[in-house]
Amino acid sequence: MNLVTAIIQPDAVDNVQIALHRHGINGMTLTEVSGYARQRGHQEVYRGNQVTIDFTDKVKIEILAPDDEAWGIVKVIEDAARTGTVGDGKIWITPISDVVRIRTGERGERAI
Repeated sequence: MNLVTAIIQPDAVDNVQIALHRHGINGMTLTEVSGYARQRGHQEVYRGNQVTIDFTDKVKIEILAPDDEAWGIVKVIEDAARTGTVGDGKIWITPISDVVRIRTGERGERAI
């Protein structure tokens, strides 16, 4: 099993959710996050004062997937979230040793 994690622009969430649903993915966890990477924030004017915004708003999507589905999910997210501009985000895959569904006690892929 794998955990597919994607950090994307908030504006891309609807497109990604629709694309994942069409791909047969019916569950994910979404978290509003903030951070920075190479762009290191930006300058804005607020009430006449120049302010440095160090962190930008992003959305983190997490999806548990069987090994054979993880790269397909990555491709779906990548295609749906790409605008071609700086800050589109990142996707990574993390191996998961086990999962337990609390309600039933099911383990492994049956718990996904």
